[in-house]
Amino acid sequence: MIELHKAFATGYECFAAWSDLLDRINVFPVADGDTGTNLRLSLAPLLDLEARGESAIEQLACCATGNSGNIAAAFFREFVRVENPVDLAAKAALGRDRAWQAVARPCPGTMLTVFDALTATLEQFERKDLYPVLGKKLRQAVLAGVRLLPDLQRAGVVDAGALAMFIFFDGFCRQITGQQEISVPVLKLFQGRLRVSSDFQASRTNCYCVDAVIQAENISTAALDELSGLGESVVVVPDATRLKVHIHTPEPEQLRIRLAAFGEVSGWSDEAIDERGAAQLSAAGTGRVVHLMSDAAGSLTRELARQHSITLLDSYIVADGWSRPESLCSPEELYCLMRTGRKVTTAQASTFERHLRYESICRQFGRTLYLCVGSAYTGNYDTAMAWKEAHDPDNLLEVLDTGAASGRLGLIALLTSRYVDIAGSMEDVLDFSRKIIVDCKEYVFIDELQYLVAGGRLSRAGGFFGNLLHTKPVVSPAENGVRKVGVVRSREGQLAFALEKLGELNRQTSGPVIMLQYSDNKEWVAGTVRQQVQGLLPQAEILLTPLSLTSGVHMGPGTWAMACVSGC
Repeated sequence: MIELHKAFATGYECFAAWSDLLDRINVFPVADGDTGTNLRLSLAPLLDLEARGESAIEQLACCATGNSGNIAAAFFREFVRVENPVDLAAKAALGRDRAWQAVARPCPGTMLTVFDALTATLEQFERKDLYPVLGKKLRQAVLAGVRLLPDLQRAGVVDAGALAMFIFFDGFCRQITGQQEISVPVLKLFQGRLRVSSDFQASRTNCYCVDAVIQAENISTAALDELSGLGESVVVVPDATRLKVHIHTPEPEQLRIRLAAFGEVSGWSDEAIDERGAAQLSAAGTGRVVHLMSDAAGSLTRELARQHSITLLDSYIVADGWSRPESLCSPEELYCLMRTGRKVTTAQASTFERHLRYESICRQFGRTLYLCVGSAYTGNYDTAMAWKEAHDPDNLLEVLDTGAASGRLGLIALLTSRYVDIAGSMEDVLDFSRKIIVDCKEYVFIDELQYLVAGGRLSRAGGFFGNLLHTKPVVSPAENGVRKVGVVRSREGQLAFALEKLGELNRQTSGPVIMLQYSDNKEWVAGTVRQQVQGLLPQAEILLTPLSLTSGVHMGPGTWAMACVSGC
């Protein structure tokens, strides 16, 4: 059983390493560029099946996001129940049936066809003979989509969800059959089918992507049929007491009213679909001398990183019985949990997953500069260098220990990306990055010490003493770790401290760049703080971003931060 749990985790880590590519080729059913992202979020419970047991099955329904995520969840909620390798074929068949039944208008050529091929192959071959036959059959199923779906033909790509399942099951099968090499040569196997054609025009839908949970017991077949007519790309995953529903609709509020007729709507999210997503992603970052990669521990949102062609590497946030990639978590949900006393922690991606990511990025983009979170905070630098020594004979990966975290890391990556647009060589980029690392400063303003105490980063005695005196420390993440650089007694004192430091910066430059970061205090930081900073430095470029969740979890709600560089 432990062997199977490891295989599920391996499969997840394998496709997660290619999730950015999956986003770039996502054109069906709409070209919104989020299949890889949605599947990473939806299938995260597969990473820790041994610890979570039956709750992981429930989480697969709760976490399911988007069209692909809900279809995959329908399959895996059955497939993860396998307890012995001899049951793989039976559980795959049951999951395949559930996935096909979940889709109102199922289309061959998608991941559904991969589930068909998986089931047929598992039924025909014993485990010892399974590989490489399974890989061949699943590859054929993925390539069939180009022939079966007009959107894929016009775009010149395979279906993103189908490719994700190919990569997952290739890794899963290699693990259970004891293969030495886990990674699969995706670019070679699907050569010519992994870039959206430049003349591809996505259909405009003006729709919203809705994911809803309806509390409903024993819902009838007629009711399920009625649900399938409420919009496009409908996926319905039934449970004993509820329905998970995914729908594309132009009128989300009207849809919510109609769904309430089936039962209480206990979960709801809607997001406007950007049909330009895949095409924009495919065109991003082309023609640059080096690709940039950094850690999500820097305070860059996925959107901002995407705009500047920066690949983010995630750690995981662990809270309330679930684990999710850092950049895909809801800050509002996390800070609410922390304020109510629930335990929230962070965890590194496995060494295996990180190695897969380095390999994937270098294969896709060639020469890559990894602006790594400071080695005083994580082992990412050592992990990357170990991979480079063992697997990078062509010297494609350059690793730079920035000595930074949170906004300082994010600002270093952002300014380096801007420079890459005009740089002539990797050496020029490295020189620029090293200069920015020296010039960039950051001040983090902590509201309550209890979260540092809970995370073991401050002794309980120190935490008690600080709270007793109502002090609010100011810290600065530096190369050798976090340094305390000041103590204030109020939020107004924090702002005064920040303005004093910026006043010193103002004497050094005429055009500083400042990144303001917020936790659960966006209104105050975006309002009062930003106005005061802009008033003091009208010539400054001011960026506003959420504090990285790695920092937020360790430092707690109410924290805010300011990273700044004199000019570049």
